[in-house]
Amino acid sequence: MAEKKKVTFYLGTGRRKTAVARVRVSEGKGTITINERPLEDYFSEEKDRGAVAAPLIVTDQLTRVDVIVRVTGGGITGQADAIKQGLARAVKTMFSPKNEQKAVTRNHVTMIKGYKAQVKEGPKPASDPNAAPVVVPAAGAVPVMAIPDDPAAGMVKKLRDSGFLTRDSRMKERKKYGLRGARRGTQFSKR
Repeated sequence: MAEKKKVTFYLGTGRRKTAVARVRVSEGKGTITINERPLEDYFSEEKDRGAVAAPLIVTDQLTRVDVIVRVTGGGITGQADAIKQGLARAVKTMFSPKNEQKAVTRNHVTMIKGYKAQVKEGPKPASDPNAAPVVVPAAGAVPVMAIPDDPAAGMVKKLRDSGFLTRDSRMKERKKYGLRGARRGTQFSKR
């Protein structure tokens, strides 16, 4: 009997208007499948294909990961933007530290979600003998920024600076009573 290969998926959810995309990312050769169809078949316009692949291009992961997407609701552009956000979140989870991941394993498949644990901190004592002394730079000195050694922090910074992790909250405004649409009224009649 052939032994099953263990697969690890990193999960991310993206939303835009009324579209919701559930994204699974695993290490692979760079295939992108949306609703069981290849990317080129699902999105006919180049701008939508570019939007979907943008988080992978920014983080240089286009040929290193396989992407499986389930997307529902909305229109074509809304779905593309939802996939973009979900893919960025999944890549962020892939490179986040283990204490920010939650894993579930079933039948040789491991699903990993990203989460941020809320830590309650109590009041700090006024004087801690083990605390490191605070260094204040001299007047006129230029402060030096510390560059993180962790490559994952660089990936998350690239995704955040590109705006892929931020939810676009613009939605269609609801129709109001007494009006023909959200804001349009009826045509004025003099008589």
